[in-house]
Amino acid sequence: MPVSFGINRCFLTMKPADADAVGAAAESDEVLVERAKADLEAFGGLYERYVGAIYSYIYHRTGVVADAEDLTERVFMQALTHLDRYSYRGMPFSVWLYRIAHNSVANWYRDRSRHKSVPMDEAILGSDGGSGELDQVEAVILVQRAVAGLASERQQVLLLKFVEDLPHSEIGKIMGRSEGAVKALLHRTLRALKEEMGGTIHGAVKKQQKRDR
Repeated sequence: MPVSFGINRCFLTMKPADADAVGAAAESDEVLVERAKADLEAFGGLYERYVGAIYSYIYHRTGVVADAEDLTERVFMQALTHLDRYSYRGMPFSVWLYRIAHNSVANWYRDRSRHKSVPMDEAILGSDGGSGELDQVEAVILVQRAVAGLASERQQVLLLKFVEDLPHSEIGKIMGRSEGAVKALLHRTLRALKEEMGGTIHGAVKKQQKRDR
């Protein structure tokens, strides 16, 4: 899902100029964070570095483009507001951002009593409807239904591991768990998903067989 840069509206004044952007890209997060505490424009480098990942994470948790944009903006506003409180101390800046995003999504669900949804893969849903592609769409829907039926923390660990491609150690810091606990949760989640998908696929096959008679 591409980032809609409507979420840039509060950060347009702090985006680095082209020449500065090259330098910012070469700087570590720690250096950029320290500069950003004294120079507002330096925060633009951090924003450009992580806005896509944070938006993707929030979009996959909410499934709503407008809300994902709004929450992404809030995450960076909160990070900017509390930047002086951040210090590395074993927690990378990216993990700190994901934790803010995690809390923002949790509040979004709690305040609105929303039902969790898993967004469709637009590249697949944009197919021309060939039989093979329709089978692929049906497979995606089955997977999404199985994932949507998982507990929130299980959905989150799958997202952080397989969509955001984060290591177990960083996932643990985001979720407030040890690395070993994350590995155990991921193992249980994959096992539960496999069992659920096995039953779901078996049911889908029987349904297709009835249609073919």
